Amino acid sequence: MKSEKSELSFNQREALLKTLKNRFEKNRNRHQGLEWDKIQEKLEANSGKLWSLNEMEITGGEPDVVGFDHETGEYIFYDCAGESPKGRRSICYDREALESRKAHKPEHNAVDMAEFMGIELLTEEQYRQLQGLGNFDTKTSSWIKTPANIRKLGGALFCDRRYDTVFVYHNGAESYYAARGFRGFIKV
Repeated sequence: MKSEKSELSFNQREALLKTLKNRFEKNRNRHQGLEWDKIQEKLEANSGKLWSLNEMEITGGEPDVVGFDHETGEYIFYDCAGESPKGRRSICYDREALESRKAHKPEHNAVDMAEFMGIELLTEEQYRQLQGLGNFDTKTSSWIKTPANIRKLGGALFCDRRYDTVFVYHNGAESYYAARGFRGFIKV
């Protein structure tokens, strides 16, 4: 459930738009053919999604535009931080996994955090698309959306990049590590 307080102040909004514009201009290879002015117009018309992007930013995700969905007319933002976002690490996969832990429970879980932020976890396909834009998670790893049949059996999937290769792994959904967080996306 997304936070009730999903409005940014004028100063927060302006600071975020400036950060997003600077990142957009610095990383043009991620969004060739897209124009910032059109993106900013969409952002300014969607205060709730702007709040979600701010949550991505303050948790260390460094969101950036990675594409445009021609069917929906929306811009796609992914977490593009070099490593899994710092403010989203040391978490298990979902609430069921968190509640199953008897001891040493982490503070949060990836699925609930993403829902609160108003974003979704990257799928394996999206994660591989992100890795086509650069080298991400070379020292960390990120939970990804896990298929229901795997989750039902107690597992969850995560990815990283090692040896210049993207790997998909499995772990018990209740596990958590200091170097594992999650990456998300949002359409605006």
